Amino acid sequence: MAKNYYDTLGIKRDASDKDIRQAFRRLARKYHPDVNPSDKSAEATFKNVNEAHEVLSDPEKRQKYDRFGENWKHADQLTSSSGRPGSGHFTRGAGADQFFGAGSLNMDDIFGDYLGGRGFGHTTTTTRRRARVEQPVEVTLEEAFSGTIRVIQIANGLQGGGRRLEVKIPAGVDNGSRIRVRAESADLRDDIYLVVSVQPHPRFERKGNDLYAKVNVPVVDAVLGGEVEVPTLADKVLLKIPPETHSGRSFRLTGKGMPLLDSPQTRGSLYVTSQITIPANPSEREKELFQELRSLREDKE
Repeated sequence: MAKNYYDTLGIKRDASDKDIRQAFRRLARKYHPDVNPSDKSAEATFKNVNEAHEVLSDPEKRQKYDRFGENWKHADQLTSSSGRPGSGHFTRGAGADQFFGAGSLNMDDIFGDYLGGRGFGHTTTTTRRRARVEQPVEVTLEEAFSGTIRVIQIANGLQGGGRRLEVKIPAGVDNGSRIRVRAESADLRDDIYLVVSVQPHPRFERKGNDLYAKVNVPVVDAVLGGEVEVPTLADKVLLKIPPETHSGRSFRLTGKGMPLLDSPQTRGSLYVTSQITIPANPSEREKELFQELRSLREDKE
C-alpha cells in the first residue's frame, strides 16, 4: 500500500511548517525505540514518521511529493521524459531511508527534557558536517539592557537564496557576546551564532555590568546639600547630595547597572560623578548675593 506522508503525521495537506514540526515531535516522543524497547511495531512506526518528516519538512521534496506522490524520488526523470523542464537544482541531504538527514530535527532537542537529557546519537545520521555560521548583530545599549527581537537574513548554502529568521537577543549582552540561535525550521541546516556589538551611548559608559555617567549638581545644592534627579536605563531616581559636595565626587547606585546575561534579575551598579553647575543668566539680585558671598569668603580667609 502506498504511503501517505500526511496521514502518517496526522496532518492536512495544507499544513504549515510549524504543524509538521509539532506533529513530528509529538510522534517521535511516542514511538522512539528508546521509549519502546523491543517493540517492533513502534520501531516501524518511528521509521515511517521519520521518513514522512524528512520529505515534508524539506520544501523542495514536499513540492515533488505533492505533485508525484509515492514517485516523488523520480520527479526529475518523470518531468524530463515528458518533455517538461525539471524542478531545478535538487540538493540531496541524507536519503529518505535514513532516520535523520541534514536539516532534520535533532533528537537531543526533542528528548532532552523528556528523558532527562539522554542523547540519541546512535539513531542520528547525516551526510555532511554542520557548518558554523556567525551573524553580526548591532544593538543599542537600551536594547542590550532589556533584550530585543531582530529579523536576520540567513543564507542557505545547500539550496541557495536566503531565509528570514526572527531571533531573540537576551538582556545583558555585551560587545562580543555570542548567542546561539536554535532554529526551528528544518531547512536551516547550520549552527547559527549571533555576534553582538553594542552601540556607544551618549550618556552612559559601560564597563562589564556597571554603568558610569555624570550628573549635574547646582552649585547651591553642592554647598547646602539637596537632591538631584538621575536618569537610569530603567527609570529615574533621586540622588541625595550631601552638603559641601565637590565636583568629581562619585556616587554608587546599586542595582541600576546592566543585567547579567546568565542571570538578568541581577544587575550591576551605576556610578555617577558630580559635575557642579552654575546658574545660567543670573538675575541682578542673584549676582548681588554671589558678590556678598565673595566678600564673606574673603573676610574669612
